[in-house]
Amino acid sequence: MPDFKTIADFRKDNGEAIRKVCREFVLLCRGLGLFEEATVAINGAKFKAVNNRDKNFTEHKLQARMQQLDESVARYLTELDRADRDSSLVPAARVEHLKRKLATVKEQMGKLREIERRLNEAPDRQVSLTDPDARSMATSGRGTGIVGYNVQTAVDVKHHLIVAHEVTNVGHDRTQLASMGTQAKQAIGQDSITALADHGYFRGEEIRQCEQTGIEALVPKPLTSNNRAVGLFDKADFVYIEAEDAFRCPAGERAIHRFTTVEHGQTLHKYWSSACPRCPLKARCTTSEYRRISRWEHEAVLDRMQKRLDQRPEVARQRRQTVEHPFGTLKAWMGATHFLTKTLPRVRTEMSLHVLAYNLKRLIAILGTASLMNAISA
Repeated sequence: MPDFKTIADFRKDNGEAIRKVCREFVLLCRGLGLFEEATVAINGAKFKAVNNRDKNFTEHKLQARMQQLDESVARYLTELDRADRDSSLVPAARVEHLKRKLATVKEQMGKLREIERRLNEAPDRQVSLTDPDARSMATSGRGTGIVGYNVQTAVDVKHHLIVAHEVTNVGHDRTQLASMGTQAKQAIGQDSITALADHGYFRGEEIRQCEQTGIEALVPKPLTSNNRAVGLFDKADFVYIEAEDAFRCPAGERAIHRFTTVEHGQTLHKYWSSACPRCPLKARCTTSEYRRISRWEHEAVLDRMQKRLDQRPEVARQRRQTVEHPFGTLKAWMGATHFLTKTLPRVRTEMSLHVLAYNLKRLIAILGTASLMNAISA
């Protein structure tokens, strides 16, 4: 049996080769005809890094820590002033203890000022001391988070094999859909595929890029309308009439195109109706004089996707049943600490080893050991 150091060195020295073996195993599965359905479910999950939360700093956490130390300094100085006024009020041993505590706090303040300098130089305004690539990320629980990595997977819906995976230190999924869809499409070897994802992946530019590259994305739109929250009509209540380039509002009036603008890098068309000020439904529609509606220049892409979603209401359940289980299995294997290596390249290698092991066990369950060995040796 190899020594633990031998295994660690092998993993460290052969990272790229290990990742290639993981990709080659997916090609073996493709050669066995396991991806004929050409449908994948895409999802991301947060995995813990070696870096402890106390060793990760954001601007908010740094300021909070500095404020705590300032309060501690003020408290210590108050007690020392009391001792100077009347030595009987504070024992001598306590005075010495306070002086040591004060020196420790000043040393910590110096370290925090150095971290603040590094924080100002960091592009994403985060600094992790143990693993410099690890990042603080929010998790599904309200107000919770971990310091770790965002692992992306694309899982075949028929056999639940991981056809593509990626490890990033970006804490959200909004920019991952096209990338993961493209990797899955290349791994499966089909001209077109269907990609299922949850609302965290909903981003117009990503969905349009998928459509342009032969990926039929099915991503539900998140329900984040402020109007709906306060009991007003939201955009879904306005019907777009393509032939007229206008919207039909809930009152039956036409909201026509008024002008075009660019906001946050997107070209938006603005619409409203002249009938708004005297509309009997105005109190249920807007608190402004006119109800303005925005439409992205490529929103037809999103309309087509929504029609596909309406025709396939089962895809949300299919996505959840496909992609959630592999993450649960991988985390159970990895234990409470998840990743054992540091920095993004090494973490990617470690993840490739886990994905390779998962796919290997899945294929044994599908084909049997003897058939798999024959396929590998062929």
